[in-house]
This record gives sequence, structure tokens and C-alpha cells, in this order.
Amino acid sequence: MENNKLSFKDYLEKEKNYSPHTVKAYFDDLLEFERFIHLNFDQQNIDEVNYSQIRSWIVKMVDDEISNSSVNRKISSLRAYYKFLLKAKQIAASPLLKHKALKSPKKIQIPFSEKELDDVLNHIAYSDDFEGVRNKLIIDLFYATGIRRTELIHLKLSNVDLSGNTLKVLGKRNKERILPILPIISKQFRKYIQQRSCLEEIKDSEYFFLTLKGIKMNDSLVYRLINYYFSNVSEKVKKSPHILRHTFATHLLNNGADLNSVKELLGHSSLASTQVYTHSSLNELKKVYKNAHPRNK
Repeated sequence: MENNKLSFKDYLEKEKNYSPHTVKAYFDDLLEFERFIHLNFDQQNIDEVNYSQIRSWIVKMVDDEISNSSVNRKISSLRAYYKFLLKAKQIAASPLLKHKALKSPKKIQIPFSEKELDDVLNHIAYSDDFEGVRNKLIIDLFYATGIRRTELIHLKLSNVDLSGNTLKVLGKRNKERILPILPIISKQFRKYIQQRSCLEEIKDSEYFFLTLKGIKMNDSLVYRLINYYFSNVSEKVKKSPHILRHTFATHLLNNGADLNSVKELLGHSSLASTQVYTHSSLNELKKVYKNAHPRNK
């Protein structure tokens, strides 16, 4: 079992290209289930469980008032593990084959307004040193491209093409896509590259975004950076890189971009994933409809 878990970890990191944070979340869920079957069924090996045992865990989590969305996430970790074991021919069938996810209310994520973005990008005084230039570029890049946090962190220096105003990013399932960047953002890139070249030491030279110590940035640093700057201009509860990605998509749709184009820019594999960003755009459409339709006059 331990060998299977180590192979699964390797699979998530190298084949699925998941971030360390995501891999840890998967393993925390597996360990939690492992403890449950040990305590309740005196069983050590999660490779040999049946669905009734998993269902017992689900019932316990619901009784403990864990939200349906959190339960679904934990079961999703198990599902990924058993899918991996199937692929590796370690099991004949997944115990979760007929499982249906618990119903959970959809959370509507509220994007930043155009004014909030304008305040952060144009009315905050960023220092002209390395960190100030880097932080401004990161915020600009999230809003200008809708890039994922892990894509930004793993962006390679060699994948930045300022002559063509494009970036090559590696998304989920190792899927590459080319993102256009605005000329105004290209200027920010050049300014950052100049500051980057003046760092005393660069250890992770292949990565584009670095810390002052010359090493690759991590998830929590990028999250804190976004949260810090937007706390100055916004009272929204959630202020994260993902909300900036959500804002990018919403503002494009509000200004007439078609859903398929936004899907490609975001790197989604299906339109269903992109449609979660359309609720704010629908509000804008309702306003236009009310103002334009003759029957409303």
C-alpha cells in the first residue's frame, strides 16, 4: 500500500503537474480515511476497502456537520487514488464506481469591480525596487490574462516572448496554451526583467517570478500578496488570485467577449467550467436588455 501511495504522489506531481499544496490536500484526505477504517474496521489497507466502508465514512462526516462540498472534495481525492490504482492494474474495480456526489449549493464568487482594479493598479504607490515592480506585474498579469496561481508560479523565463507579446503556460493535465499579453503589460515585464537581473543571487534561474533570495515563489506568498493589496481597496470577504481569475473572465464577458474565447484563454477543457463565470455577465445583459427593449420604455 505504501508503495502505491508513493507512486500516486509521483503521478500527481509529475504527470498531473499538481502543485505541492494540492498534492498535500489529496494525501491528507487519504490519511484521514486510512485512520477511519483502522479505528472502525480494524483494517490498514485502503486499497482493499468496499463501498459500504466508504459510505460509513461519508455518514460520519455528515454527522460531524462537515459541509457537503468538503465531503465531496475528500471523496474526490479517494476517487483519484482508486482511478490511479485501476490504471496501474493494482485493483480490478473502483469501490466508488457507482457513487454519486452529495448535493451542495453553488457558491457564487463575487469578482472585483473595474473601479477596484483601477484603484489597485493606478492609485497605489508601488516602490521602484524589485519587490514593488514584481508585485505590480503579478497583479497586472492575473487581471490581464486570467492565469492560474500555479501557472504563474511555474512560468519559465524561456516561455516569455516579449517580441510576440505572448506567454506559454503549462496548465492542468500538462496542457500548454499561449496567452496574449497587452503592450502595456510588456512594458511592465521589461521593467521587472531589468530588476530581476540585478538580484545578488539567482538559484531558480529557469523560473520567471522570484523572491529577493532568487528562489521560486510559493503559493502562500502569492496569495498574501494579492490579499494585501486588495485589502486596501475592497471590503470583499475573499481576496485571492482565483478571484482575480474570476474577475478577468467576468469583465471580458461583460464587455462582449464570447464564451468560447474566454474558455480558451482560461485553459478550460469544457464550456461547463467556463459557464460558472457567466452569472455576473448575465446581470450586465439584464441591464442592457431593460434599457434597450421597447417594451420597457
